[in-house]
Amino acid sequence: MSRKKTPKKPGGRKRSPEQPRARTLSLRRLEKLVQEEGIVIDEDLDALRPKTRGDCIDGPRPCPWVGCKYHLYLDVNEEKGSIKINFPNIEPWEMEHSCVLDLADKGPVTLDDVGRLMNLTRERIRQLEASAHEKIRRNKLAIEYKKYVIEGRSTGDETSYEPSYDEGDEEDY
Repeated sequence: MSRKKTPKKPGGRKRSPEQPRARTLSLRRLEKLVQEEGIVIDEDLDALRPKTRGDCIDGPRPCPWVGCKYHLYLDVNEEKGSIKINFPNIEPWEMEHSCVLDLADKGPVTLDDVGRLMNLTRERIRQLEASAHEKIRRNKLAIEYKKYVIEGRSTGDETSYEPSYDEGDEEDY
């Protein structure tokens, strides 16, 4: 019994063999790898890890601290206990750009550039950007800022503005 191939939809980014999809390792798989490989975690390394941006700004590049939340090589999901390796085909020391903060210092970039740097499609980057804009717009602090700066100062009436968010939709940011 042969399966019919579905035609490819036009548009979208085609993945090349040089840029495979990100790989996620579950907590169970990580524990198994640690046992099989005999990996030992050195607790003394934490003392060497940069604590602030000032500590790492002049550090070696690509950055060797892949566990840093600003490193592009992997993402850690603490809720699920999983690690997503964004660039499974290369090693961390082979990365051209490894730190999000270094990229932010360079200034604005296009969605295509961000997608290439994060191994995501342009459309996915656009979706993440839209989601972030919505979270910021609905953030309680942003609403209060708007109330103070725009409504209160321009009209002189600080009681006329009522925030338009649902109490049940609040999240920790």
